[in-house]
Amino acid sequence: MQVKADSDSGFPPDLTGTSACAAYQFRRTSRAVARLYDSAIAPSGLRSTQFAILTAIAKLQPVSMSRVGEILVIEPATMTRNLRLLQKDGLVNIAPRGVRRQRLLTLTLKAEKALAVAVPLWREAQARFLASLGRHWKELQDELEHAADVAVSLETADLTGDMGGAKRDQNAHSKERSTAKTVPKIPR
Repeated sequence: MQVKADSDSGFPPDLTGTSACAAYQFRRTSRAVARLYDSAIAPSGLRSTQFAILTAIAKLQPVSMSRVGEILVIEPATMTRNLRLLQKDGLVNIAPRGVRRQRLLTLTLKAEKALAVAVPLWREAQARFLASLGRHWKELQDELEHAADVAVSLETADLTGDMGGAKRDQNAHSKERSTAKTVPKIPR
């Protein structure tokens, strides 16, 4: 699709401040960190995205697709697509829909073997990365969890049209560090 600029459109737009965009900074950081971990666990045959999904399943199995998606903040369609690929690769078993229309996930022996190779490689990469970050990892981790909670809360408010509630939630979260809608956590 080609967009034609007219002389009154204000093109080029004022892009001042866009380099401080939170989404840009998070995506940029996410890509850099993912590449580091992808490289580290490559001998296992897994990528960091697969590793995250498989470890969530391993810690909670049998677990519903929706629960894993909530924890990893992955949209249902994307979660389904990722799980189908993992199933095709022989890493995940997806049970037929149960009583509550949930599809439960479990790891295959192939996934367990891949994780047995990946986890020590991940631990090494994690230790190197955290050592390089310095002593502030716990605070950064808490801030990242807070940012995820805020984003989910604001997105939920946008979807429900509760703009006032989003502001109330954000203010309460700033004061108390908790919101009504938070991202579920995987047991450590």
